[in-house]
Amino acid sequence: EAMAARHDEIVAEIPHLRRYARALLRDPAAADDLVQACLERALGKSHLWRRGSRLRPWLFTIMHNLHVAEFRRRARRPVEIDLSEMADPPALAPPQETQVEARRAVEALAHLPEDQQAAVILVALEDMTYGEAAAVLGIPRGTLMSRLHRGRERLRTLMRHDGAPAIRRVK
Repeated sequence: EAMAARHDEIVAEIPHLRRYARALLRDPAAADDLVQACLERALGKSHLWRRGSRLRPWLFTIMHNLHVAEFRRRARRPVEIDLSEMADPPALAPPQETQVEARRAVEALAHLPEDQQAAVILVALEDMTYGEAAAVLGIPRGTLMSRLHRGRERLRTLMRHDGAPAIRRVK
């Protein structure tokens, strides 16, 4: 019964895991693979999660560690490119102001260094505290805050259009 409840809690976090993985990797198939690996590890190690602590940061820590391990593994391998997958990108939906803004924000986020990108995603999109995000990334809180500040400033610069900031903070 406790295992079923724990399983349900983990399943409820899948949309957040997918969003973070897709933002981090910018490849839906690779992101889904990362989420699956994270879920397998989490379910296998669910006894290590401390009841009463927040589940999402624990899952994101697992995902981050898997991503770093995969990144290091790939860095040791030669690059392989499948030429059959080099087709044209899908057509864009009709331009609507919010869709265009969201796309610009995603594109700007993709131009951030990975360390700043992860900090912005965890705090701004996944609503983690500085302490939780720092723990996920395995860095001190001050380092996270610095990365977050630099990432936000870089996003503001990238999002400026005709001299006016296009990013608006929503409260």
